[in-house]
Amino acid sequence: MWPRIGGLRTLALGNPGEMRANLNTLVLAGVKTATAGLLTDEYATENEELEHVGERLALVDDHDALIGVVEVTGVEVVRFADVPWEFARAEGEGDRSIEEWREGHRRYWTGVGCPVDDDSQVVCIRFRLVSAGDGGIATGDLGT
Repeated sequence: MWPRIGGLRTLALGNPGEMRANLNTLVLAGVKTATAGLLTDEYATENEELEHVGERLALVDDHDALIGVVEVTGVEVVRFADVPWEFARAEGEGDRSIEEWREGHRRYWTGVGCPVDDDSQVVCIRFRLVSAGDGGIATGDLGT
């Protein structure tokens, strides 16, 4: 099960360290409005349900401290080979083509022990930033 903050599931992007810091900065700047996960390796293993439209997620840093809240605006499960360029571009990570996005994600997932092929099921999540920092919100008041 993923950690919770104030009843919200956490969104811990990438690997801890420089990668997570960079991805969080992109979210807080409004550049990154999407993220992808692997259905079998990230959701099934953790016994987590898919996110749903309207759900709020607690964006966390390397120490699981709340740095922002995002609201899910779309969720779709597609084959790795069918992830559209529009989605990949919304991830805001600077990829210049869908091929570059696929190569980078294939390398990342393989590096964390989850090799992918064209038929791997990818959870494509779109979101919008609701608040940055704690937004003056007590963690007990973060309900969905």
